[in-house]
Amino acid sequence: MYAWRHMTVKQREETVFMRRVCRSPWHSPPHWESRTCRYHIIAACYEHVPVIGVSSARLAIFSRALLEIFHTLAGQAHAWVVLPNHYHALVTTPDIMSLLAALGRLHGRTSYQWNGEDGRRGRQVWCKAAETSIKSERHFWATVNYIHNNPVRHNHVIRWQDWPFGSAHDYLLAVGRAQAQKVWEEYPVGDYGKEWDPE
Repeated sequence: MYAWRHMTVKQREETVFMRRVCRSPWHSPPHWESRTCRYHIIAACYEHVPVIGVSSARLAIFSRALLEIFHTLAGQAHAWVVLPNHYHALVTTPDIMSLLAALGRLHGRTSYQWNGEDGRRGRQVWCKAAETSIKSERHFWATVNYIHNNPVRHNHVIRWQDWPFGSAHDYLLAVGRAQAQKVWEEYPVGDYGKEWDPE
């Protein structure tokens, strides 16, 4: 996701050329509709600056707005988490393009509001959201584990359920600790997401 900043000028030119040939967006991730209608969505603040995490109130308000969009446009949000500089969600939706458009509008509104609150007019807050189609049950459950473990991975909490801006607590209540442990062991995270979330 962040390879562009490490490319040489020649590598960037070649990448843009290939995207043009393939009719993909030049400088943003391409979007693909999946037959399974299940997607892992990730969006990050520009340069991973923790703009969402300026305060707990901002994290909470943004989390509610995000869930409202999922409730309206996704059949189900299986797992989600909002961190100070990015968020993840695992959703089922029959219309990923409408969902991504709604997330884009949310990003626009929050950018304007937060830049006003922070006295930073003109600052770029967001990178565009990217989605990955869920390819199998193994991919699905590894994604659930990855999302719920993300606050631990980034050293915000020691236990999943201690992070208040995500679905881990509700997930543990719904399935129970024994089942959650079984899923964790059966579908390990491993190197999942290694290139996405720089420490």
